Amino acid sequence: MDHRLSPELEELRRTVEQFAHDVVAPKIGDFYERHEFPYEIVREMGRMGLFGLPFPEEHGGMGGDYLALGLVLEELARVDSSVAITLEAGVSLGAMPIHLFGTEEQKRRWLPRLCSGEILGAFGLTEPDGGSDAGATRTTARLDPDTDEWVINGTKCFITNSGTDITGLVTVTAVTGRKPDGRPEISAIIVPAGTPGFTVAPPYSKVGWNASDTRELSFADVRVPAANLLGEQGRGYAQFLRILDEGRIAIAALGTGLAQGCVDESVKYARERHAFGRPIGANQAIQFKIADMEMKAHTARLAWRDAASRLVAGEPFKKEAALAKLYSSTVAVDNARDATQIHGGYGFMNEYPVARMWRDSKILEIGEGTSEVQRMLIARELGLVS
Repeated sequence: MDHRLSPELEELRRTVEQFAHDVVAPKIGDFYERHEFPYEIVREMGRMGLFGLPFPEEHGGMGGDYLALGLVLEELARVDSSVAITLEAGVSLGAMPIHLFGTEEQKRRWLPRLCSGEILGAFGLTEPDGGSDAGATRTTARLDPDTDEWVINGTKCFITNSGTDITGLVTVTAVTGRKPDGRPEISAIIVPAGTPGFTVAPPYSKVGWNASDTRELSFADVRVPAANLLGEQGRGYAQFLRILDEGRIAIAALGTGLAQGCVDESVKYARERHAFGRPIGANQAIQFKIADMEMKAHTARLAWRDAASRLVAGEPFKKEAALAKLYSSTVAVDNARDATQIHGGYGFMNEYPVARMWRDSKILEIGEGTSEVQRMLIARELGLVS
């Protein structure tokens, strides 16, 4: 299998690599320290067409695919994960559900603005009492026959891109009835930002991803038209399982970028930092540690690209996506820890990128399905679980 990139994809990768180093790197530290959303950087990503990468041109996209998106996410995360997760969530969780399951009217209304970065979309799945058990949804939506509107009540938590000044919509999962066996019927419904009764809490105080937007959402008799149902009624849970499968490839690419960024910063520091009369990179202990970090980043890259290639080819990819997400998040944490150690006391200072990477890495083992959930999925795909 040839993992070399086509000339077009290599040009895209290089363009975003340059953007990350020239535009993101000089500014993102200040945004991160202030816990401030980087609107100017996001606007520039929109002008570059990055939010529309995997969507068709007829709806304002770039006509690319998940491999192209992964390349962009990896290059951004080599410099900063807050910017990368803003793009990942905007594409994989905000716009992709509408692209895959929306009606033509919904696509015409929302996708051009989402693809341009004019607005961001969010994905309201996780609930305070649910966590990894996304099927235990308590948010409800009942159809009012008098007004032909959905009436939504409930709470969602840890929702990325849900409270920015440019957030345009949140797609939420809600119980809309009961199946014959008594299990909840879960559907997905589009809720435009600013709908009465839809309340966005202040931003969370987070360990990492401090320049990204993450909030709790509450719905108190929120009314939206019946036409805002996304896909078939009762298929919301199945739809979002597919969204999560694809999103794991994107998170794996992001984790790979963070792991590679730790290598980049460690190589640079090991060349510049002198101790006992020579660069610390001359010490075999440092050389071996960085070599192991490079090995892990390289292997993670092969894993996510393999999963993306299978997705693009229309082949089964669930197991490969889980493998890539599990491995890349693990090595991101490993490399961030080792990079901080290589930097010594400076690695504990926020002015150094590795301090930010150390703080940002841990969420990768939790978000988009915990590492334990990935192992469950892999075991199921191996036939160990019925």
